[in-house]
Amino acid sequence: MALVTMKYELAKAEKENYAVPAFNFFTFSNLAGIAQAAKNKRSPVIAMATVSGTKIMGENASVKMCEGVSEDYGIDMVVHLDHCRDYDMIRRCIDDGFTSVMIDASSKSYDENVDITSRIVEYAAKYGVTVEAELGSIGGKEDDIEVDDMSALFTQPEEAVRFVRDTHVDCLAVAAGTVHGFYKAEPKIDFARIAKIHTLIPDIPLVLHGGTGVSYEDLRKAIACGIRKINVGTEFRVHGISDTVKNEYAKLPDADPRNVCRSVIENCAVIAEELIDVVGSAGKAV
Repeated sequence: MALVTMKYELAKAEKENYAVPAFNFFTFSNLAGIAQAAKNKRSPVIAMATVSGTKIMGENASVKMCEGVSEDYGIDMVVHLDHCRDYDMIRRCIDDGFTSVMIDASSKSYDENVDITSRIVEYAAKYGVTVEAELGSIGGKEDDIEVDDMSALFTQPEEAVRFVRDTHVDCLAVAAGTVHGFYKAEPKIDFARIAKIHTLIPDIPLVLHGGTGVSYEDLRKAIACGIRKINVGTEFRVHGISDTVKNEYAKLPDADPRNVCRSVIENCAVIAEELIDVVGSAGKAV
């Protein structure tokens, strides 16, 4: 099996009306759990490296880890750089073999967002790499990118049409009521906004960030409105990794690290399998 592009997986999802789950990985054990779930459920999967995580694990090493688990688990996998604002880092990651990248210039003016996104699209096209961009501001915090929940700006449908035309981006993250991290109150997703954007740009897969904590009913409704990629990261970082490690060492202070890693793999797989069932991607792997 091999690393594949996000464009390839999302095009299939659009035709068959489901979403591809996208999971952040912070450790090898976390990544292996994602791969185990994809294998068990025969699901396509997007493994997302955060900017901070990539700086720790290494850009090239992040790709090599994904290549390794793809081969060992017998699955296709997208390796995606999530929420990056650094043009030079994105170029390096493309050179190192990332099959998908996200340029996040949403905090800048429309013209600046278009300029940097267009330059990334032009560079990525030489390698067949998928580019995701963001229009509007998604609340919460992702690495060092923070937006006040109350002042988050929703994506304007007409502006989304213009943005896609101006940048030729492959897929678009829309701001429609979700936030990064855990929710302080029940999220209120603007499904009508998502549906309208999807109607206006039906050939551009839409992405929902901040999937952790959104009800399964709302996730399914978002998919019905046109969402084709759903991001989950906090659930893995907190419950899949941190809580698992704490619990293992609390039970046995001198626990074998290999057994701790095995528990992380198992727990992350459980989390991933549950979301795979929700988004409708089980059995969709070629």
